[in-house]
Amino acid sequence: MGGPMADHVFLAGFDLVVFNRTPEKSEKYREKGLAVAQSLEAIGEECDQVFLCVRATEDVEECVRALARTARSGTLIVDHSTILPEAAEKLHGELKKRSLRFVDAPITGGSMGAVKGALTVFCGGEPEAIEDAKPVMSAYAKRVERVGGPGAGQLMKAANQIAVAGSLLALCEALAFAEKAGLELAQTRDLLSGGAAGSWAFENYGPKIVAGDWSPGFTVDNQIKDLEYCEQAARAAKAWVPGTELVHKLLREMRSEGEGARTTAALFEKLKRAGG
Repeated sequence: MGGPMADHVFLAGFDLVVFNRTPEKSEKYREKGLAVAQSLEAIGEECDQVFLCVRATEDVEECVRALARTARSGTLIVDHSTILPEAAEKLHGELKKRSLRFVDAPITGGSMGAVKGALTVFCGGEPEAIEDAKPVMSAYAKRVERVGGPGAGQLMKAANQIAVAGSLLALCEALAFAEKAGLELAQTRDLLSGGAAGSWAFENYGPKIVAGDWSPGFTVDNQIKDLEYCEQAARAAKAWVPGTELVHKLLREMRSEGEGARTTAALFEKLKRAGG
């Protein structure tokens, strides 16, 4: 996700310094003539605004605390990762004590949205900080919106992932049924995606299912991580999310069967197998 986003920022004309914890992933940016930092501490020293996109809560905490060691007063850190809402709220409080600013800004739209510069960003934090970050975020997002205070961006992302889980199950269940019932798979996907059953999942994952392409995309392992966060957030809100719990269970079974690195759309195959 971060690579295509950085490309859009560069093409928009912003001064850009890049860093990746896997150094070889930064080399293509060095070849383009961009500055490549050797460490997060170096990023903190040099940049007024820092945009993170890493995997999980513990990764964000590690990165933010490294940046905070060297960042100047007023530096703005925007986190596009999907993490626990309470972790985002805690990081905001820790950084505020150091006169640093933090926005939790998880994204939706998938890797395809990142490539197209058409992501949606859910922002939690202080309005002024979000407004300061908007010009950069607008380089890779079609919509950037404040949804509340610290942690609210992550709560909105949890709501988003709850909907994503339901859409994924609906897609895979419908197409697995159609194939088992003797319907033509490509035609079924085409007809259903144009009617009341249509969704982002039908448009983007439907073709992968028809092609039998289980390459990510978004992996089963990553979706499991996100749904764990969703269930924790639901417990905190005293909300019941039975559909999410079911999808989470099915994906964990896929991981135990060695399918964690596949796209989540591979749930289609599991449902076919389960149907005998």
